[in-house]
Amino acid sequence: MAGTWRFHFSRFALLLFGFAVAVAKPDSIAGATTLAISDRRIHLGTEATPEWDWFKGDKPEGRRLDLHFDGHSNAVEATLLIRQDDVRQEWFIELNGRRLGMLFLMEADLVSAIGIPPGVLREGANLLSVTPPKANNDIVIHRVEIDPRPMSQAVGEATVAITVTDVDAPGPLPCRLTIVESHGSLACLRSVTNGGELSLASRPGVVYSGNGRAQLGLRAGDYTVYASRGFEWSVATQQLHMAVGQTARLSMSLRREVPTPGFVSCDTHVHTFTHSRHGDASVEERVLTLAGEGIELPIATDHNLNIDYSEARRRLDLVKWFTPVTGNEVTTPAGHFNLFPVEPGAAVPDFTVTDWPRLMSSLRATPGAQVVVLNHPRNVHDKFQPFAGTNFNPVTGDNKRGPDFSFDAMELINSSAQQSDYLLVFRDWFALLNHGYRVTAIGSSDSHDVSRYIVGQGRTYLECADAEPGRLDVAAACSNLIAGRALVSLGLLAQMIVEDRFHVGDLATHLGDEFHVRVEVLGPSWVTATNVMLFVDGVKIRETSILVPAKPGHGIKAVVNWNIRRPTHDVHLVAVATGPGVTAPFWAIPRPYQPTSTRWISRVIAATNPIWIDADGDGQFTSARGYARLLVAKYGSAPAKLFPALMSFDEAVAAQAASLCVAAGGDLASPEFTELLKSAASATQKGFASYAATLR
Repeated sequence: MAGTWRFHFSRFALLLFGFAVAVAKPDSIAGATTLAISDRRIHLGTEATPEWDWFKGDKPEGRRLDLHFDGHSNAVEATLLIRQDDVRQEWFIELNGRRLGMLFLMEADLVSAIGIPPGVLREGANLLSVTPPKANNDIVIHRVEIDPRPMSQAVGEATVAITVTDVDAPGPLPCRLTIVESHGSLACLRSVTNGGELSLASRPGVVYSGNGRAQLGLRAGDYTVYASRGFEWSVATQQLHMAVGQTARLSMSLRREVPTPGFVSCDTHVHTFTHSRHGDASVEERVLTLAGEGIELPIATDHNLNIDYSEARRRLDLVKWFTPVTGNEVTTPAGHFNLFPVEPGAAVPDFTVTDWPRLMSSLRATPGAQVVVLNHPRNVHDKFQPFAGTNFNPVTGDNKRGPDFSFDAMELINSSAQQSDYLLVFRDWFALLNHGYRVTAIGSSDSHDVSRYIVGQGRTYLECADAEPGRLDVAAACSNLIAGRALVSLGLLAQMIVEDRFHVGDLATHLGDEFHVRVEVLGPSWVTATNVMLFVDGVKIRETSILVPAKPGHGIKAVVNWNIRRPTHDVHLVAVATGPGVTAPFWAIPRPYQPTSTRWISRVIAATNPIWIDADGDGQFTSARGYARLLVAKYGSAPAKLFPALMSFDEAVAAQAASLCVAAGGDLASPEFTELLKSAASATQKGFASYAATLR
């Protein structure tokens, strides 16, 4: 994730040199006798501070694992196999005092494999240790064993050749292959390439192919193979039994299930190990994952570098599938900002600046720059949180650090940096909108990895001609992003229209006393939507449960219609749809990496940007703060006159008025306010109470 500057050399080196993941087997396998060091479930962690609710009451055996066993010395490379789960931090593996590597850094159930160099195993007594990180992390070890054969033999007992095509347009289709063995662990595999040229990106149980073809080595056993291509596509599933020496062939096909005409799939936050120096995806692997997840407009945002993925796209013959955009995650001690597009040869902005106005001036001066995004505003990096209580008022949207905000967009959903309370950043964004900022909400993945965090899982759909994904109009897409013609997606997509003519980003004018709102929720067959909500000035006024899909098999999960009474003042409408998170291994929703609670509910989420309702009929939009300024200017900050004037306004306007009263020297805790507030309108009471809570 952004800001994690650790250098994962050990892990990355293991991956580069072909170390793969292996499935735990019975003690006798195809003529090679494996040594089972442990075959019981072992929970490691700190008893007093369980990381997640599901570890409460499950007493860990300690922080460190030491396994003593009798074995034989190895004259050739052997293979260590560990079935692990829930690994979020760096756990190192030592054998007889020699560090071999790390557990694979991923919170999934998988079997990691590490090569044991010749001579490391001893005749007789041996000691295998798994040493803990400094940070808290509960993990589970299910099985530990040693295969006496080198990795290439241990993982290459059988071979499978897989071809994936598009049902509606036969031919090669970039894709992701996910392979799990019989008890559900991500499986051991070894990718086979031609002539040494990288054509696949592979990790434990996961392979991305740029041309829909993959040849893989596996251990003998039973497997489930999934073929997928991200949010818009179906998933194909096949069972596979592999015997020693067998070569199998699988043909799998996918179908486009989610219609998105006139919109392009965009991931505004994409990294590589090559340039950002953490995570594990090389530039070549990154372009394979982008094509395999169906991202049409990826923004390269490596830390403090202007990077272009075009050459890697050309070299791997992926030009037709997406249009890469050069960008930069300007990583400062006072927040991270994505900047794009950037012209070739442009100088990198000064990332040592902590004064936001100066920083914004530097970003805007970058040649070609159109969009500045505030990244993960609730995450802490370099001991700084952009929207901490000391920096930001989450009710009024005030910047406590001084000047007005001037970024164009902010990450509402970052699938690699989710929040324990998924609505937290939504509320921050609503506060900005009520303050009068036109900040576009976006979704991104912030992926640095091939498989741990899936690129494009969080994404943004931008209004843009999409007939040729390899030749998209970047300027038009960026212009529509700034205009708010964007939809935020994490496993669902929501589109909203008012009176059958006003769409997301529009100003809805000339409305009657009542107006119609239609929300359409879309998603693939393997995702479920359960609820659709409508927010007015950040307050939920409608929620509808989804009982059955509107058009099963057509990507439409629900069509919800509401009739809304036109308010007396302008408001903004936002639709949000949710459902249970995907747990299937081909697209599992990740947990927060900076959790604030041991409780975590996985969700798929969709959100629109606002439709701006011109309720007062003056042909323009006035924000909640705009109305509050007018009211305070006309009636003053004394509650005796201000509270009656607020009678017909919502709590967003009241909260902004409370802020202005305090700025004018008013004391919300004084008897004058507290007594008169008791008889004020309900919305006024709520608005003043919510703002007063921020003062405490």
